[in-house]
Amino acid sequence: MVLAELYRRDDGWKIRAVGQGYASGLAGLATDYGVDVESEPAATPAPLPVQGYRNSSSARPAVDLSKVERLAPGLLSPARQASKALVDRDIANQRAAVYLILDHDWHMEELYESFAVQAFAERVLALSATLDDDGTVLVVFSSGRDPFLEEIRLDNYRGSIGQLHTQVDWGWGNVADAMRRAVGHYQESGAADPAFIVTQVGDEPWDKAEVRSLLQNTASLGVFWLFVGFGRGQLAFYKNLNASASATFTNVAFYDASKNPGSVPDERFYAGLVDAFATWLRH
Repeated sequence: MVLAELYRRDDGWKIRAVGQGYASGLAGLATDYGVDVESEPAATPAPLPVQGYRNSSSARPAVDLSKVERLAPGLLSPARQASKALVDRDIANQRAAVYLILDHDWHMEELYESFAVQAFAERVLALSATLDDDGTVLVVFSSGRDPFLEEIRLDNYRGSIGQLHTQVDWGWGNVADAMRRAVGHYQESGAADPAFIVTQVGDEPWDKAEVRSLLQNTASLGVFWLFVGFGRGQLAFYKNLNASASATFTNVAFYDASKNPGSVPDERFYAGLVDAFATWLRH
């Protein structure tokens, strides 16, 4: 467990409490700090069974996690849990382009500094590695009028959010603009598989009408929105998007990841991420 970290900021030193444990043990901690750890041959797991969701055109095998083991061994344990969540819901061979929208409002500053956002992004990347062979997540920072888009990959994820978010100004997060940026990228890519857009939210949006309009307009585009709430703000808007029968969005779900998503065990975390996505795929 990492109990605390001493770090340099501007002209001074700061210390922050972390309290982050590693399900993958000492090897996971070591790899997060750039240490190469040789894997034990005997620990190689048996391949997960290919079952569940069948694409209408052809059945595709489950994504091979050997790439994760080779490039990002620290993510292998959560990737296995993500894969298990897909198998349990009969969508083991589904493909999807995974996007991650991150709130960059002022109230999120502490969560960036404590690495909570970095840890969250890593778990989404582990899920992406089970849905897409390229193991890449397109990240959009929701801030101001010009959402910043970049990618994190299996070979560059360590500390990536901490580095990328320093290129983005703090401000009042513009969720609608970030959503438009993600959808625009997805459409321009020409991808045939659906887009799974994980949108982390820490407070109510100020552009609620625009958000609702975007959700309605993307229902037919093969885009699924999962709003994941964590932080200290108000989240009633997102929780109640499907509360009214007259305002049901078939391609939208909300998952409350608590104040600290890092404390949620992988099995429960990935169940929260993929439950509604699996239901949407089946319908």
